[in-house]
Amino acid sequence: MPVCPACGQVNPEVARFCLACGTPLAAADPPGVERRIVTVIFVDLVGFTARAERLDPEEVQAVLAPYHDRVRREIESFGGVVEKFIGDAVMGLFGATFAHGDDAERAVRAALVVRDSVGELAGGDLQIRIAVNTGEAVVSRGARPELGESMVAGDVVNTTARLQAAAPVNGIVVGAETYRETRAMIEYQPTEAVVAKGKERPVEAWIAVRALTAAGDRPLSGATIVGRDSELSILRSFWERALNDNLPHLVSIFGPAGLGKSTLAVEFARIATESGARVVHGRSLPYRESGTYGSLASQLMQLCHVFYSDPAPMVADKLRARTAELLADGDADPNVVAGHLGVIVGIDAGGEASDRDTLFASARQFIEGAAREQPTVLVFEDIHWADANMLDLIETLATRVRGLPLLLLTLSRPELHDTRPHWASGISAYTALTLEPLGEQHARALAARRLVDIARVDEVIRVAEGNPLFIEQLAATIDEIASGALPTSVRALLAARIDALPRAERALLIDAAVVGKVFWQGALDAMGAGNGDVPQLLEQLERRDLVRREPASMLEGQQQFAFTHVLIRDVAYDLLPRADRARRHALVAEFFEGTTGTSREAIGALARHWRNAGDHERAVKQLVRAAEQAERGWAKDHAAFLYLEALGLVPADDVEQTNALRRRVAVAAQASFHVTDVRRRESPPA
Repeated sequence: MPVCPACGQVNPEVARFCLACGTPLAAADPPGVERRIVTVIFVDLVGFTARAERLDPEEVQAVLAPYHDRVRREIESFGGVVEKFIGDAVMGLFGATFAHGDDAERAVRAALVVRDSVGELAGGDLQIRIAVNTGEAVVSRGARPELGESMVAGDVVNTTARLQAAAPVNGIVVGAETYRETRAMIEYQPTEAVVAKGKERPVEAWIAVRALTAAGDRPLSGATIVGRDSELSILRSFWERALNDNLPHLVSIFGPAGLGKSTLAVEFARIATESGARVVHGRSLPYRESGTYGSLASQLMQLCHVFYSDPAPMVADKLRARTAELLADGDADPNVVAGHLGVIVGIDAGGEASDRDTLFASARQFIEGAAREQPTVLVFEDIHWADANMLDLIETLATRVRGLPLLLLTLSRPELHDTRPHWASGISAYTALTLEPLGEQHARALAARRLVDIARVDEVIRVAEGNPLFIEQLAATIDEIASGALPTSVRALLAARIDALPRAERALLIDAAVVGKVFWQGALDAMGAGNGDVPQLLEQLERRDLVRREPASMLEGQQQFAFTHVLIRDVAYDLLPRADRARRHALVAEFFEGTTGTSREAIGALARHWRNAGDHERAVKQLVRAAEQAERGWAKDHAAFLYLEALGLVPADDVEQTNALRRRVAVAAQASFHVTDVRRRESPPA
């Protein structure tokens, strides 16, 4: 069934547009099997089996129907899907059909809402146990849960079920990976490890208490910003123009997740505040409470001193009072404007706009009044998730407000250009800034601040490649995860970026990942990638800064490309199940055999691809060739390593080849200790 590429909603086969958000479904991914990081949520009623035994079947249905509906609604409101109902148990999934980058957090927030709302059902006498757990699973993207088809398989599902059985009544237990991914946003209490059937060791667990941050907020480091002096200088110059010359300006900061857009905005807000500005933040959310004008609604509430806990009549009173105060000397009717602001905020404040232009005019008049009262900076975060009407309103403000100290600052991922290719076009007072990864000097400085073990700085900056969030996540988890493994938070963010691609671009990127960090169009053609549109698809991926053309190529007549970040390649590759990987590696190996020579790099590539294709006989042949070349180049230690790798691929019953490789290992290893002893007397010092 078509899965929406924008919000992850599963749609019926006949749907041409997403039933949840309206996105065209031509870009939806076809059914298939992938390896994905998912978060599983299990919700189960306590003691309901015994209770149901005493009830009439219709009474059981009267209890279960609203319970199932409430749990399903809450899970879906946070972007998850319900995989199945099993009696009084509900299993939900986050990140299975579409990665959002924060699926573990969404699942825990959904669990908190379910926990707090279940008392409203069946007279308030229902009790539940909930578990949330994150891990890798095999996902059937074309499965239809509503028809009883299973969507996921993996230990993460079984472990979640075991955790749920051990959860306290009306409590939420989470596993280690979920805890690591959400501990900055959710308050937890430690609990004893769960002794689970079939598990060799007790399963670490924590109890979720409450959310520490608002949905979508990310705790930012208190340390000084690193490596963004030029961007801060640009922001400061536009703010000084707005402040001193009353020249409003719209600035959009673009960059993939983790490059530090929010950190830059916070630092700029500090600078602007010191100059007398009022800085007001608003955020667009991809789920739950995010209304049409969610970001501006939050800003209006802050400007009117409204709290989310205020009842609707109090909100209306505050809107009217604040509007009357700000528009006292203007031509606009404060009561009319307040009524329109109520529409944006989502309450009835005594008026409705006759059309959208009138609504926008009232919002502009209020913002103008706020800027006259005090120089103002409005920060709109995550506008790539904003409704089209919200984006229109920002552009209207940037176009219509004149002669006032106002700066509009928007933060967005590059995906905004897909849904809004002409964003801010025609606005003269507009500037776009694209954040780049940190240079090595600044990346090293940031890593050194975050790491306890300074000796591991090189390891972190090599993997993170200048992404500040990746540096911080790697530094935070480097002692908690297996060597060479990626933190789930990093994998989730990159998976979300890959999932957001149109179908053909996503498929090509995954095929390219099989070739390696560096790849060639010919290798993609050999795999049958792109349906003949490989050049155009590569151009699109290059435009999105996922791959880049390299100025030189190791293969004559073949344009060479590289992933802009090795982690993008790794996460894309990890999506493939083993059988698909093996088939693609065999095709790539055949391509290299027909196009490469006898260089050590070419032989090494052949060995790697044949090994990953499962053809160990051909892999051993190439590894031995590479080892022989290494020996001729006096790289005896590397030769021994290659012989050992080949030895590990030889069948146990092939005694002759096993003995021959063992002898070669021994000779190469022995020689590696005496390289300096056999150096010719006339040779220059090493």
